[in-house]
Amino acid sequence: MKSSFHGLRTRAAGVLAGAGAAFFSAAAWAEDTMGQPTAGAIDLQPGVTPLREQAIWFHNIILLPIITIITLFVLALLVWVVIRYNRKANPVPATWSHNTTVEIVWTILPVMILTVISLFSFRLLFDYNDMPKPDVTIKATGYQWYWGYEYPDQKIGEFVSNILPEDKALAAGKPYKLAATEPLVVPVNKVVRVQVTGADVIHAFAVPAFGIITDAVPGRLNETWFKADRTGTFYGSCRELCGVDHAFMPIEVHVVTQAQFDAWVASKAPKPAPPPPAAAGAATPAASTPAAPAAAPAKT
Repeated sequence: MKSSFHGLRTRAAGVLAGAGAAFFSAAAWAEDTMGQPTAGAIDLQPGVTPLREQAIWFHNIILLPIITIITLFVLALLVWVVIRYNRKANPVPATWSHNTTVEIVWTILPVMILTVISLFSFRLLFDYNDMPKPDVTIKATGYQWYWGYEYPDQKIGEFVSNILPEDKALAAGKPYKLAATEPLVVPVNKVVRVQVTGADVIHAFAVPAFGIITDAVPGRLNETWFKADRTGTFYGSCRELCGVDHAFMPIEVHVVTQAQFDAWVASKAPKPAPPPPAAAGAATPAASTPAAPAAAPAKT
């Protein structure tokens, strides 16, 4: 019986070790795909804006170590209590009901931890709300279930962006349910202000690589901003449960050079209306005729 149990334990340990090695090796070898999710990755999606980089640093350097230490401490405390104070090891329970020192420690220590977190959290929050002077303004309106975009400064009226059908997405080599029929186009290294609202229910405008997410609330105009530091295609989606087609509201953003952006704006600019056709039967101006020569004066 002992041998059988030992063998079972050995096999279980081997399975767990193999699964752990496969998991971490896959995560280590997975190459991050810029602008969209990466298969097999466990880290945050890499960013292309200063705000996103600050948010990743805040998570990896401040939050993750604190959470890990607290989790390991609580786990060790639980194991110690189970082993040290079970009925067999401690048949006579203690008679005290509380410990003032312990209560002071577990009250003050969390307050100190939250204070340290708040120092970095507030700085990041202020950066998100301290928008520089925008170079481009976009109005994004959420509908059930698509997005409408407008560029007021460039005089580009609202155009509709739907999900790109699966066959067209595969043919174009784009990720299905992330690619859109009409992407946003913005210039690189420029401050882009995004004004977000909803036309029917609450939606949310989110692009992970930019580190932005803003609710689209009917009757209210929220705004956020980003400044992409490289060109490329970046994807997002609606992040509110807005109805049965919530999963079919992708956001596709093309970050291009200033010259490419200007060309795109020119292609989207409204074409001048053609001149009205001449009315049928309208009188045409008579051809000018040379004036008759003046009569010579009579001889006297």
